[in-house]
Amino acid sequence: MLLEVNDLRKHFPVRGTKQAVRAVDGVSFAVDAGQTFALVGESGCGKTTIAKLLLLLERPTGGSIRFQGEDVLGLRGAGLLSYRRQVQAVFQDPSSSLNPRLKVRMLLAEPLLAHAEAGDRAALRRRLEELLDIVGLPAGALDLYPHEFSGGQRQRIAVARALALQPKLIVLDEPTSALDVSIRAQIINLLSDIQRSFGLAYLVIAHDLALVEHFSSAVGVMYLGAMAESGPSANVFGAPRHPYTRALLGSAPRPDPDHQPIPGLIHGDIGSALNPPSGCRFHPRCPHAMTACAERVPAPRELPGEPKAPLPHLAACHLLDPDTPANPA
Repeated sequence: MLLEVNDLRKHFPVRGTKQAVRAVDGVSFAVDAGQTFALVGESGCGKTTIAKLLLLLERPTGGSIRFQGEDVLGLRGAGLLSYRRQVQAVFQDPSSSLNPRLKVRMLLAEPLLAHAEAGDRAALRRRLEELLDIVGLPAGALDLYPHEFSGGQRQRIAVARALALQPKLIVLDEPTSALDVSIRAQIINLLSDIQRSFGLAYLVIAHDLALVEHFSSAVGVMYLGAMAESGPSANVFGAPRHPYTRALLGSAPRPDPDHQPIPGLIHGDIGSALNPPSGCRFHPRCPHAMTACAERVPAPRELPGEPKAPLPHLAACHLLDPDTPANPA
């Protein structure tokens, strides 16, 4: 397994109090080589915090991150530098992630120079032209500034920069949400082509469920800092078992006149990560909540009788436990 995340936690202390915001609270998942794993959920559920933890932009409160079997949080020196080289990122808004004062030449050369992989001037230019060719931009783009490109072209430059060091995993944080609808499909197709060509793994953070269903091989559904359901995309989208997953899919618009919404929509607002509900964090909004839901945190349960897949289909819900009394809350 390329990436293994186990019981990952990130709590942000609230200044002047003994409380902490539990942004990520016990999340586990795995991403294999060549796989696209997507994290979905409402805003504030902890998806971007997980991305920052994987990129080591934040240090976790607890849990572990293993990359190719090695403990990432214990890396120092050359090992840490190697990890940073192999795990790159593409952010939501290329207008913000690309320095407007630098030409594309320098934007793409920066990671190579930082890791002493630029070579001589001729080798560097060949590499930069190769990166632009991979993302479908002409070599002449090297002498232009980011503002001279469209939004889709800027995101192609961001992808090229992420590819510069030949990584094994790219974290894609809402990679198409800042783009026009007509451009989104082009960027997704580009990312798919790159993945097939280089065997990359992607961790995608997204709100667009239609994109996730089309683009991902596995998905994790997060709610208030915890994982509600995870597994192969075909299983999670085709047979969602957690009430929150069903509600999330049921509320998503689809360009299909024959699409039948999944019943069980929820009401009310998401709870507070500062003071999350006891037991199952979703129970105050769940139409099927039982007494046990408010008393005990449900353990992830592997769902039987489904097609075999590299990753199991898991859901953390007391409704799936035959030993839990069905008493309404």
